[in-house]
Amino acid sequence: MKVVAFNGSPNKNGNTWHAIKMVTDELEKEGIATEIIHVGNKAVRGCLACGQCVKKKNEQCIQSEDPVNEWIQLMKEADGILIGSPVHYSAIAGTMKSFLDRAFYVTGVNGSMLRHKVGASVVAVRRSGGIPTFNQLNNFLCYSEMLLPSSNYWNVIHGTRPGEATQDEEGKQIMRTLGKNMAWLMKLVENGKGTIAPPEREGKVYMNFIR
Repeated sequence: MKVVAFNGSPNKNGNTWHAIKMVTDELEKEGIATEIIHVGNKAVRGCLACGQCVKKKNEQCIQSEDPVNEWIQLMKEADGILIGSPVHYSAIAGTMKSFLDRAFYVTGVNGSMLRHKVGASVVAVRRSGGIPTFNQLNNFLCYSEMLLPSSNYWNVIHGTRPGEATQDEEGKQIMRTLGKNMAWLMKLVENGKGTIAPPEREGKVYMNFIR
């Protein structure tokens, strides 16, 4: 089994990376391979709302000048997905948001590619805005019918300068617990395949309230 993690911070080895690494360390202890992708320092444009991914259904965004399509395939191949972001004005960092908007829309319109994979999110924050950002990240996972492990608190760790998150003892425990629970849930899913049939997927119903 493998988990691919996406670091939405502009800083490659900042506090978001440390949070992700605390989770992936626990996964690797359980024999689960991990890979961390640095998203936050890339030039990633937002969704153009062109509808081409819906029309073509080729598992690709029409914008091909950045690595988003490569990352989509990594998500498809992975058994679990971990997304992490710093807090920018009580919200997801801009580049990370652009990536998530495009990637999760493409995976959704191509047969719910992430359905029943295990997904989790983590946030690094200086002081406030961690919970709103955590909720925003979880919106992507929940919309995709992913399975979300929990921890013993919300998945937020504190620190300003790179590495300060390693001084947040409660935050470190949160990330360790998340990693252990994520590994356990992934093993449950893997061992249940062929034994317990998943619920049948329903086609998405769209309703517009404007008449």
